[in-house]
This record gives sequence, C-alpha cells and structure tokens, in this order.
Amino acid sequence: MPSKNQDKHEVLKTHFGYTLFRPGQESVIDALLAGRDVLAVMPTGAGKSLCYQLPALMMGGLTLVISPLISLMKDQVEALRDSGIPAAYLNSSLPPADYAETLLLAAGGQYRILYIAPERLQREDLLHITETVKISMIVIDEAHCVSHWGHDFRPGYLTIAAFIRQFPARPVIAAFTATATSSVKEDVALMLDLREPYMLTTGFNRENLYFEVQRPKDKRQDLLRCLENRRDKSGIIYCATRKGVEEICAILNQNGFAATRYHAGLDDRERQENQDDFIYDRKQVMVATNAFGMGIDKSNVSFVIHYNMPKNIESYYQEAGRAGRDGEKADCILLYSPQDVNLNKFFITRAQDEYREKTAALQDSSDFASGEFKDDYINHNLELLKHMTFYAVTTDCLRAYILKYFGEASPHYCGNCSNCTTVFESVDITLPAQKIISCVFRVEQRGRRFGKGMIVNILKGSKSEKLTGPGLETLSTYGIMADTDARRIRLILDQLIAQGYLAVSDGEYPVVCPSPRSGEIIFDKKPVAMMLPKETRKQQSAIFPETPFSDFDAGLLTKLKDLRRRLAKEAHVPAYIIFPDATLQDMCRKRPGSREEFLEVSGVGIVKMKKYGGEFTKLIRQHTGGI
Repeated sequence: MPSKNQDKHEVLKTHFGYTLFRPGQESVIDALLAGRDVLAVMPTGAGKSLCYQLPALMMGGLTLVISPLISLMKDQVEALRDSGIPAAYLNSSLPPADYAETLLLAAGGQYRILYIAPERLQREDLLHITETVKISMIVIDEAHCVSHWGHDFRPGYLTIAAFIRQFPARPVIAAFTATATSSVKEDVALMLDLREPYMLTTGFNRENLYFEVQRPKDKRQDLLRCLENRRDKSGIIYCATRKGVEEICAILNQNGFAATRYHAGLDDRERQENQDDFIYDRKQVMVATNAFGMGIDKSNVSFVIHYNMPKNIESYYQEAGRAGRDGEKADCILLYSPQDVNLNKFFITRAQDEYREKTAALQDSSDFASGEFKDDYINHNLELLKHMTFYAVTTDCLRAYILKYFGEASPHYCGNCSNCTTVFESVDITLPAQKIISCVFRVEQRGRRFGKGMIVNILKGSKSEKLTGPGLETLSTYGIMADTDARRIRLILDQLIAQGYLAVSDGEYPVVCPSPRSGEIIFDKKPVAMMLPKETRKQQSAIFPETPFSDFDAGLLTKLKDLRRRLAKEAHVPAYIIFPDATLQDMCRKRPGSREEFLEVSGVGIVKMKKYGGEFTKLIRQHTGGI
C-alpha cells in the first residue's frame, strides 16, 4: 500500500501502471485529496474508476463505492486485487458464508475499497462497519440514477443523502456519471447534498467512435450484412423487447455467428452464464435488452448495433459508448424504423407499474406521489423521445447532434459519421413540402387526422380500402406525389416535423397535424431545402477499413494474446483483467526483454510486473530471437 511519502504519480505507476493521467483525472484526484466534494461527468472509457481508486489508496481508511451494478463490482474488485489492492463487494450474489467473511474483514479494516448496492445502506451489518472503521470517502457511481429527470432514476439512490448525514465526521463525497445534461447535474448535486463540489465535465466526444443511422427495408437482412465483416469481432446488439432478443439471437446462431442472449426474463443462473460467455470471449456477440451492459468493463467491444431505437439520447449514448473502451476504432450503428417511435411511446405511456415502483419510495412527498408528477414524468420522457427521433432522421452531423444535446460545442462536420461520410447535396424541397403540408390541411378540413403512413398513402394515391372507404380519394391532394418514392416522401415528412413545419400528437396513436409554422410554407411560400443523398446509396457496412499495424508486430500480438488467454483461464478472470489490448500493443512496440523494461510498458505496475513479467518477457525474447 502507498506510504505517506509517495505522491499521486508514484501511486499511479506502482499500482495502475501508468505514467500520465488522462484528461480530467488529475484535477478530480487533487480535489478529493484536498477534502472537496466532486461531481464528475466523464464518458465511458475516460477512466472514472481511477479518479476515486487512487485517492482511496492515499487517504487511508475505507472508501465505500455505492453502485447498482453487480457485474461492475465483480470486475472492479478482480482488477483491484490483481493489482495488489485489497478490495471487496457486498451484494446479493455472495453466498452467506462469503458475505459474513467479507463483513468481518471489512470491520477489521482489511479493505481499502468496499463496493455496495444502495439498497444495503440501511442494513445493520453495514452500519456496524461504519461505526468501527474510518470511512474516508463515499463514492456514488452512476450518480444520474438519483435524479427523477434522468434516464435511469432508481429509488434506492434516494437513501444515499440520509446515509451520509448520519456520519458525525462527514466523509468526502464523490459522484460520477457518464451521461448527464445540465439539469440532471443540478438535480444530482441537490439530491446528494453535495457541498460546494468541484464540478467537471470532460467532454462527451469520443473520436474513436463512428456513428451511423440506417433506415433499412429489411432489418434482419441488413443486420446480417453488418455482421458479415465482423465475424471475428466482439459486439453487442440491443433489442427493445425480450421477444426481439430471442428471435435475433436465434437468427444469428442459425447463420453461424457465436451469439448469446441477455434479458430480464432469463433466470439468474443463465444470465450470469451468458454474460460470462461474452466477457470471457467464448461468445462473440451479445444480443440483449437494455438490462445488459451497465458496469460491464469489457474493453474489446468493437461494435454496438441498436436493432431498435432507444427512448432517449442519454440511453443511446451510454449503450453505444460500450464500444471502443480500449480506444480503438469502433462502430455505433442504429437501425431505425418509424415503428420504433410508436413502440417507445407505448413503453413510456403504458409504464404504470414502473411508475408505481419508482414512486413507492416517495409516498411521503405529495408532489411525487401525485398524478401531476406522473403526468410530468411521462411528458418529460416523451420529450426525450423526440430528441432521439430527431437524431435518427437528421441529415446533419450525428456527432454534432449528440454533443449539442449535452451542451457541448462541436464542428458541423466530424468526418466520422454516416451523414458526414455520405455525399449530400442541398435539395430544394419547397414544392414537395407544400404538397405534404397541403395534404395534412385537407385531411383536417374533413375532420380527420392520420398517422404518417396514411399521409404517405394519400399522397401516393393508394387504392387501399382504408382510403377509398371513407372517400379520401376525392381529396385534391390524393395521388399528387404518385411518381415520388414513398421512402423519399417519408424522409421529407420527417424533416418537416423535425424542423417544426408540422407536428405529431402524443398518445397511443400519434397523428400528423399542422403546426404554427405550417403557414410559412403554404401561405408565405417560404423556400425550404434539406440535405439529401445525391443518389440512393446501398447501405454498406460501417466498419472501419482494415489497416495494417504499422507500429507493431501483429504476429507477436497474437502470441501475447494467447499467453494472456491462458493466464486468464488459470486465474478464472476475463482476459482484460490480466492486461487490456492497449497494453499488449505497447509490449509489441517496446519489446521489453527484462522485468525492468517490462515496467516501462503502459498499464504495467510493480505488482503486475512481479506477477507476469517473467512469462511475457520470455515470450518476447523468444519471438525476437533473444535468449
């Protein structure tokens, strides 16, 4: 353990194997070591864990890390122990005997870091620990879960502030999250009762991630095409429903992909086995609902594909951000369908059980228990869904759209998303816009309102009985866009909605209706343009072109991975716990032949040098022709 004479840089190298801090890490660490509360918003892969793990070693005493994620606790503790740091966790996955032993060792001061679930804060066994051991710092991971207006509010987090207030000598409080808007950050600071916290947002831009939105005619076929060039890569496919997970997983296995599944309908044993198969690289693809992923510290996920559109930007960016944690190039692809919007609206407006569950802990507050709060909660989530839908249909830079949502400025062109890499041209859509809006007006004059599909069918002049039955073929706008492709009409319609020239009603069956701005096009003859592809392009795989490793030996890398895989199997831990890919690549560059040289590799500390230096340097010497 660190001595009082060691500084943060020595601890960084000795225990974590690095010589430099990542952006934002050092300022957070300095604030915590100075005894100041912290609220840090740092994207996935930015190194949030080190921001509290390093101070926990230097402060002495015990640091409590509050997290809702059993998988994160397990991964973090395995990694800390492998680096020689005494750590443990308390959650429902522990057998009674192991739980009791962990409590005993924690009360005896044997750990520096203890992970716990928020639901256990009021248990007497934990209170016993806090009375016998000095608690130096309390860390709240996934801190956005405390906010009612965040995308993943969890009632258990409401007990955290009361738990902190019970300490006679208040510990330092550190709150971390990967995604939070300005309003959510304010809510987090208030709900956790942070005292003049040091606030940091390192920036949401992850340049290694490629973003793409596809609008496929056949999602399953397009998904298979996306995966064809990724058979040797690890990735996650998110589906909105359990049924979707089952169907897609079956299709992938039928087509020769090593896929497994994860959703809340599986029993605990199978979920854990399937998760382990993915983490330990026995399965290359995980097909899952949003129940999977939080706390999964798997570094080599090279793609995340959303088979269905999520309910909000926060969820999408958090889930997509599970790709490329190792800093390597990775793809984030959304297969968008308008039906996804209706499905999400159904989930939001019909989630009565979820609402009752989330407000059950708030019954003492008339504001939260009231129907008014329920309406606000639903309307808020519908508003978040609109932002997500606009992302799916925009022709602007996708990265810029995400960054703007989180309040971060960015160039209009990133060069690393499907909108920027596709050749677009500005097209005058004034005439088709007038036709579409006129159709909406004509329908409303008949005392009717319809969804997008019906509007398109009217403009195309469909012979369907749904149109001819009520006499809609007599509308003056019936068939006036018969020569225009239906998908192009839909694309323009979506853009008119996104730009506010038309509106869509809320409710179970959303309909298109005029907006206050509709008259600008119909009566004021305002010209309208939008970015459209120069010609219809065939959807292509978004995977980055394969480039040779110019700065290290790929053959040596393969041998190092084989050695890592054997050591991980012997230790019963995931391969990345031994070393992440980035560390193996640095070994290929530096080719250390001795333990001293091995210590110069990024990600190698003294503990891991003593554990693994001999075998890795021997392999490197053999490969390079040394002794």
